[in-house]
Amino acid sequence: MPVSNQSAGRETRPVGPRTPRSPEARQRQRDILHTATDTFAARGYNNASLAEIADRAGLTQAGVLHYFRSKALLLTSVLELRDQTDIEQLGRDRPRGLEFLRHLVDTALRNAEREGIVRLYTVLSAESVTDEHPAQAYFRDRYSGLRAFVTDALREASGLPADGTDGTDGADGTDGVEHAANAIIAVMDGLQVQWLLDPGSVDMAASTDLVITSLLAALAPPGPGGPCTGR
Repeated sequence: MPVSNQSAGRETRPVGPRTPRSPEARQRQRDILHTATDTFAARGYNNASLAEIADRAGLTQAGVLHYFRSKALLLTSVLELRDQTDIEQLGRDRPRGLEFLRHLVDTALRNAEREGIVRLYTVLSAESVTDEHPAQAYFRDRYSGLRAFVTDALREASGLPADGTDGTDGADGTDGVEHAANAIIAVMDGLQVQWLLDPGSVDMAASTDLVITSLLAALAPPGPGGPCTGR
């Protein structure tokens, strides 16, 4: 799910990777990124070593560090590559309202064909809750941005006012639409774990569509019918 990570200056980001000049060097950098993606997905950040990544890429550890100054920077670059791929698939303009919710279902459908990316995200997001993990800020910002996007989409698709005065607040004054957005994100992440463990028993797109449709029906103002994702 493409989300623009905006850290609001809370942390100092590491210096970016070197910019290769020759086509051969640019290809070598891409090869390192893809090797690191596979390694982090299989072993996690903490268990994967630069030496292992270098060996799998046919380089020395110094060779990897020539392109990426640290293991943390390599991880950041892998995550940025994943985001860029998602953004290119989404297109220049982010869909809104019901179209964005349909995009979430389409993403779940597409994820069933890219196990490596799903495994990478699942392993690293779980790992990022540990102290001083280099991807912690990335995932915190990603969830924050995604939560805002899904909340806005639910309001628009349900015909609810953008200012939150929609009567969906809970007894404690919390926003029911935000709770629904959190539920959708949690369902999608949880489905990925189940699918990785037993892909034949889980249809991520169908389950995501069911949950979104049910929540839209629960949030919709009284009236005939209600919105659905239309999948």
